[in-house]
Amino acid sequence: MKVLLDLQYLNVATTGIKTYMMELAHAALTYPHPDIEWVFSHDPENQSADQTFKGPQSKIQRLNYHLDYFRWKEFQLPDLIKKHKPDVLICLDFISPAASLPCRRLTVIHDAFFWQMPQNYPKWWRTYFLSLLRKGIKKNTELITTTEYSKRSLEEYLGKVNPITVIYQAPKSLDSGLDTTFLEENDLATKQYFLHIGTFDKRKNLPLLVRAFDQFLKKTKTDFKLVLAGGAGQSVQMNDFPIVEKLLEELGIQDKVLLPGYVNDEQVRTLYKNAFAYVFPSENEGFGIPVVEAMGTGVPVIHSDQPALLEVAGAAGLAFKTGDQQDLMEKMIILSLDNAQLNSMIQNGLEQSKKFSAQKFIEGFQNVILKK
Repeated sequence: MKVLLDLQYLNVATTGIKTYMMELAHAALTYPHPDIEWVFSHDPENQSADQTFKGPQSKIQRLNYHLDYFRWKEFQLPDLIKKHKPDVLICLDFISPAASLPCRRLTVIHDAFFWQMPQNYPKWWRTYFLSLLRKGIKKNTELITTTEYSKRSLEEYLGKVNPITVIYQAPKSLDSGLDTTFLEENDLATKQYFLHIGTFDKRKNLPLLVRAFDQFLKKTKTDFKLVLAGGAGQSVQMNDFPIVEKLLEELGIQDKVLLPGYVNDEQVRTLYKNAFAYVFPSENEGFGIPVVEAMGTGVPVIHSDQPALLEVAGAAGLAFKTGDQQDLMEKMIILSLDNAQLNSMIQNGLEQSKKFSAQKFIEGFQNVILKK
């Protein structure tokens, strides 16, 4: 069985989707199946390192990217299929070619945000993107998604015409070294800070976390800090970074909250390894990869009771009511005062994280590929 894996989107992918694509490619090579021959459209490392369309973009540059993406999906990828003659095409970035193809399609749709949260996207772009998405779903298309919650959400908007399979993804392999100077340079004490890693997208609800942390400091009189690592939201509509900056100034806690921007793998591992707890206040997630990353490094997780996060964290997380600042603050205080619960969450989290291995990730795809 020959399988063509479309990795073109790695030239712009960030955070969750980038992790998904890279880990699947690595797992395909690490855990080969005797009945599957993998063909990669691009070398994953080289495509991920391509800087052509990364960074701040003018309108012309963004238009050029969209034209490049369209050309790839509708012309170059079908030509690659003619060349390699795969039995299965896997597209990991929502979009499959609109043209009829002589092979099965597995299309990964990570979440239903485009339908659920239209206010977070430019209207013209959302209309265009959803049109591409729907045109790529043919009779021989099988959909893959990340959680049962995402499956239910997609069925609501796409119906049940095409089969949808849930495959839990694997977290990023955090096997790099540690940045031994990072904590000292940023005045961070081990186990004395709460952590969040990710973009400042509005759905992440980071202003809520900042306000809850401010309350936490006032109530506990502790020297804890808060680290919000990651870049700006992906569009003007989605970006809460300026709001967070303004909020820190209004609350007068600039010295208590670190905004280091994007951090490299060694810094990510350092932040996880030394954090007191990870806090995930998101309003909506398709999976929530930081939950697994944090638990796998022995960090307890406080998260909103959003369905995907409850599904991924299981009983190992400490959930608060989504959007409830008071409840979040109380959960942060509880964890800071109860060593027994803290230690229990660490152990339960380590066990829960084992459910999301690279081997199980690729086996999920292998089962779908080889099913009769």
